[in-house]
Amino acid sequence: MSLFAEKVPAAIAFGCAGPALTPDEKAFYRDADPFGFILFRRNVETPEQVRALVSDLRDSVGRNAPVLIDQEGGRVARLRPPHWPALPAAAQVGALGANAARAAWLHGRLLAAMLADLGIDVDCAPVADVPVPGSHDVIGDRAFAGDPALVSVLAAAQADGLLAGGVLPVVKHVPGHGRAFADSHQELPVVTTGLAELEAWDFAPFKALAGLPLAMVAHVVYSAIDPDHPSSVSSKVIGEIVRGRIGFDGLLFSDDLSMQALSGTVGTRTAAVLAAGCDIALHCNGKMDEMLDTIAHAHMMTTLAEQRWARAMAWRRPVPDAAEIAAQRAEFDGLLGIRLA
Repeated sequence: MSLFAEKVPAAIAFGCAGPALTPDEKAFYRDADPFGFILFRRNVETPEQVRALVSDLRDSVGRNAPVLIDQEGGRVARLRPPHWPALPAAAQVGALGANAARAAWLHGRLLAAMLADLGIDVDCAPVADVPVPGSHDVIGDRAFAGDPALVSVLAAAQADGLLAGGVLPVVKHVPGHGRAFADSHQELPVVTTGLAELEAWDFAPFKALAGLPLAMVAHVVYSAIDPDHPSSVSSKVIGEIVRGRIGFDGLLFSDDLSMQALSGTVGTRTAAVLAAGCDIALHCNGKMDEMLDTIAHAHMMTTLAEQRWARAMAWRRPVPDAAEIAAQRAEFDGLLGIRLA
């Protein structure tokens, strides 16, 4: 029996163009019936406006569709002051030594409080990538540390903090973006490192977090595994590495189809990531012509993807009372020794 009451949604999550839905967007989402949605900086102005947008997105498909956001802290934060509190990048948390694990949990808990208040129920965090010296700073301070064992511990703690606040975490960017010497938003990174080293270093945090329910795959070529395809469109990387060696059996999102690491139209990219084994294609820029091309190449969620989402839903915890947040923020600030606006 399907998890969805009426029809199985399309295996895609869409962005939208602005802070409020247009009539054309509402009609498109109603007909396309995407799995869910993702918000960006262009979509957020005030708490009241975001709550209304989240509600309208769900109303457009007639169900409680997941709404995602990239709210990591630091430079990757769609919600910013003055309406939302600032939180530091993961690297600042990772530098706290003995206090880092507690701070990472608090970091996730505070992120969750911000999102849950708006009705956003999925955060594209933690970043479990492990940067190497000289790699592109597209990851940089978004990573907790340059040590796989420490990243494993802190990413797990942040994920648990998000879950404690009623928000599902998305581990990214499996099987690892930390060795990339190019920004996959702009061009295709190619990693030539051997498989044994990748497994010992890059894959290690993702193996440690493989039991979590959601993950996002990178647009990176690993030439030792599949020299001809980025991981997001490689059935070999997804099947043998992500599902096999790493052991992740949760719901797998592609990274954004709009990123320039991928070639071809957004429609052909959509077909490629789904054919390779991604459960959900992610199209973020909200451009209607691209969304029309994308949905024309998408299929409904597979039975296996439905089952993975059902397992993810079972991870949901009730959103806790907000009264504890002030004390948790004070503890977090005390661990960092600073006060962020």
